[in-house]
Amino acid sequence: MTLEHPSSPRHVIMTAGPHEIVIQSNPLVMGVLNVTPDSFSDGGTFVTVEQAVDHARQMQAEGADIIDIGAESSRPGAHPIDEREELRRLIPVVEAVREAVSLPISVDTTKAAVARSAIQAGAAIVNDISALQGDPLMAQLVAETGVAVVLMHMQGTPQTMQQSPRYGNVVEEVMAFLQQRAQVAIACGIRPSQIVLDPGFGFGKLQEHNLRMLAEFDAFTTLGYPVLAGVSRKQFIGNVIRRPVHEREFGNAGAVAVAVLKGAHIIRVHDVRAMKDTATVVSAISRHARSSVEVSNA
Repeated sequence: MTLEHPSSPRHVIMTAGPHEIVIQSNPLVMGVLNVTPDSFSDGGTFVTVEQAVDHARQMQAEGADIIDIGAESSRPGAHPIDEREELRRLIPVVEAVREAVSLPISVDTTKAAVARSAIQAGAAIVNDISALQGDPLMAQLVAETGVAVVLMHMQGTPQTMQQSPRYGNVVEEVMAFLQQRAQVAIACGIRPSQIVLDPGFGFGKLQEHNLRMLAEFDAFTTLGYPVLAGVSRKQFIGNVIRRPVHEREFGNAGAVAVAVLKGAHIIRVHDVRAMKDTATVVSAISRHARSSVEVSNA
């Protein structure tokens, strides 16, 4: 994997099972496909296989680069579901989406058995909000299958994370955690090119923590791995603009624009077309600014 400083053009080669995913001048867009009845944003909207496949096709048409499928809600206060129920919800959708679209599929799970079944069904990325801490078998699975893994920071669990999150310096503490989890992953046999980091907006963070992480997002890109920004429809955006979850598209665009300007390699979004356009314009402006500096220094 090669990774340049965010002040220069992005250039990352990720390995994700059979896929070699190249990130160059624009960030990748990861489209969210929740097949849960209780997610904070779109719970119950895509619970049938047909609904899920239609939405995956729509996101591909709108410019998504990855489809991220989740069958267990991780919203604040959400209750965990057992392995059998997660498999029942997830695997038929992964199989159907794999047949319907040509994009790499990510699965949002912390359970190794669920991830294994999803990989067998065609998934190439495991999006693990526990950063390999939720299941002792997950790291071994990722190492042996060669899929990519997203390591996310979360203070507490979905049940407890928003009760009283505290930090001395949220950026420094999240960076230290992500670096440590990446080192653990590598020690377990996972290659650096398989690793993506996610600071975990909204997962055990108060309003000021989320805003500071976004303002200093470029710090996370110095760790040497591609970084994912999952800000879409989050409560901290709603608090700023005082809009309910389905009226935050313009607020999302502002947050996504900052993340892209600060070097995000992947943006995880619900509104694919709008956020793809936002990221494309910001990336073009950023490239122009860099080329102008290079000319002036020549």
